[in-house]
Amino acid sequence: MLQYSRIIKSGLTSALALGLTFHVFGQQREVSTSVPKALRDDITIEEYMKVEPEAVRLIQHPVTGEMYYTTFFGDVVKIVVENGKPVSKKLLSVEDHGIPRLQGAAFHGNTLFLAGNVSVNNNKGNKGRIVRYEMKPGVGTPGVDKPEMTVVFNTVEYGANKTTFDHGWNALEISPDGKYIYVNTGARTDHGEVQDNGGEYPNARDNALTANIFRFPINSKDLLLSTDLAKLKAEGYIFAEGIRNAYDMAFDAKGNLFAVSNSGDYDHPEDMFWVRKGHHYGFPWVMGGIDNPQQFPDFQADPEKDPFLSKFAFAFLMKYFHNDPDFPKRPAGVKFSPSVQNLGPDANEYRDRKTGAVMDGDTTGVTVGTFNAHSSPLGIFFDTHNALGKEFTGDGFVIRYTGGPRNGVVNPNPLRRYGKDLLHLEMTYDKKADNYKTKTTSIINNFTAPTDALLIGNTLYVIEYGGKQGGNKAGGSLWKITLPANDKLAKKAKKKTS
Repeated sequence: MLQYSRIIKSGLTSALALGLTFHVFGQQREVSTSVPKALRDDITIEEYMKVEPEAVRLIQHPVTGEMYYTTFFGDVVKIVVENGKPVSKKLLSVEDHGIPRLQGAAFHGNTLFLAGNVSVNNNKGNKGRIVRYEMKPGVGTPGVDKPEMTVVFNTVEYGANKTTFDHGWNALEISPDGKYIYVNTGARTDHGEVQDNGGEYPNARDNALTANIFRFPINSKDLLLSTDLAKLKAEGYIFAEGIRNAYDMAFDAKGNLFAVSNSGDYDHPEDMFWVRKGHHYGFPWVMGGIDNPQQFPDFQADPEKDPFLSKFAFAFLMKYFHNDPDFPKRPAGVKFSPSVQNLGPDANEYRDRKTGAVMDGDTTGVTVGTFNAHSSPLGIFFDTHNALGKEFTGDGFVIRYTGGPRNGVVNPNPLRRYGKDLLHLEMTYDKKADNYKTKTTSIINNFTAPTDALLIGNTLYVIEYGGKQGGNKAGGSLWKITLPANDKLAKKAKKKTS
């Protein structure tokens, strides 16, 4: 198996492993032939434009209002209107910023931040990297120089591996007060197993530079991050621990940080966390509120006896699930913070721990932490300006990359039957639990591999990954979705200008 090649496997078991030192996006080799379908009469959808292949992030320049997107292979693209039509204009490439696997992007004022991964040691090792650019007016037009780059940090080398589960550095978010950069680094394993890359990195599991969310002062420059956990904590860089792969993060209107995470090849639910400083969220010992069985001395990987473990799961076929007496012990004295609990009515299917049967929380009354297994939630965002109307005002939303019908065929696995959709999250704080819970409703489905979303007023843009078909670059679509507007806010704005 060649590292960094696209791995195609039935069922998309880890869904994204979306951190993708492997092109896990490439597992779902679908071209945008389907059209998203609104599940409400007050939502309209139109194709805004075609985008370049392997599109990952969609962001807006807050000063100019222009939209940008980035690709996994390193391009930074500005969307401009020519002759009345939106078109793609490439501004930067990997030759400019030095990030061959570009996975995170965010603006703060005129400053663009980029995050991703750099292969080293003949593609056997990895380094994380963040840079920033000052995007002066006119960038991308003839006669204007490219912006100057500053390095925020590089990491020391640590082991990559030969699996679909090496997630790398990806989600990037700026705090509402503009003081901090938040960045996620996903696990380099499926569930905490040894991944030594053919013995190149002996006994390597996860380390301080994986499965954590970091925070840096906004003006950080030329940092070098080591795998010394105590040092990183003393420097104040590690914000939260134990999240397998928070491929997207977002702040709500109150300044709370939320992240959506992908679980592994076991039938753990997919987490959404309220991310707080100093909290540990359980990986690799707990995912989706369910224990990782490999931590237990008597574990034997047998799909015939364990319904949570599919005999078709990639991690099972590759024998990453196994009896593992050296599995790390849970950190002493650390209480794991649970995921947001999903009240349904959607995305709350789960596998019963006692019987192994797939159940629906609507029927059983059981909450799920947070979304059904293998649905790969991405693109979390909030209506922070109360621009949306009806029951959407001020709420959260998540897009899901996988699940749902494929090529028109409904998946027979109940845990994979729904997905490729936009979920509306009506979130409330539970004082007793000191956590959030959410009512979850699917409002649009039938996307093709959606990777990110951008809300501007009551207009939502959703970008699709695209990928390649038979070696040909296919690209995906950027969809323009009109959601119900907040009439009160519109009237108030009109009154101010009149």
